[in-house]
Amino acid sequence: MKPNALPEMSMGNEKASVTVIEYASMTCSHCASFQEKTFPELKKRYIDTGKVRYIFREFPLDTLAAAAFMLARCAGEKDSSKYFAMVDTLFRQQRQWAIEKPTPPLLAIAKQAGFTEKTFDACLANQKMLDGIESIRQHAAAKFKVQSTPTFFINGTAYPGALSIEEMAKAIDPQLKG
Repeated sequence: MKPNALPEMSMGNEKASVTVIEYASMTCSHCASFQEKTFPELKKRYIDTGKVRYIFREFPLDTLAAAAFMLARCAGEKDSSKYFAMVDTLFRQQRQWAIEKPTPPLLAIAKQAGFTEKTFDACLANQKMLDGIESIRQHAAAKFKVQSTPTFFINGTAYPGALSIEEMAKAIDPQLKG
C-alpha cells in the first residue's frame, strides 16, 4: 500500500503485526477531531507499546490543506517527529489558519517551529514536494478508492470516517499477535 512519492511518515514498530494507515486532509474538521480526541489514546495504547505501526498519508482536499502539508513536510525534513508535531499543531489550530486569509496565521505557526519568512516562502514554492503530496492523494484515490477524510486502513481493510478509540480497538485487537 505504499505510494513512494515522498518518504513515508510513520511511527511505531515497523515489525508490528498491525499497520494503521490514515489518509487525512489538514482542512478536514473530522480529521482534526480524530487527532485531538482519539489519536492520543491510539498512540499511548498501541503505537508507543509497539503493537501498531502508524502511517500518516496526505490526502489534501484543497490547496490550503496541501500548503499545510508542505509546511509539515519541511518541518520534518530531517526528523519525522517534527513532522508529526507540526501536523498536531496545525490540526489543533485549524480554526485559526483554515480561513479566508491563511498566510499570517500559517506563518506564525511556522515561525514557532523554527521557520523564517524566507524558509516559509521557499517551502511553499517547492513544486516537487507539492507534486509528491498530490501523487499520494491521486494514488490513494485511484488504487484504494479513498474518497473522503479521514479514511483508515487497518491491515488493509478500509474504515472511512473518524473512528473512536473503541472502534479502532475493535478492529485492531483481534489482529494483535502475542
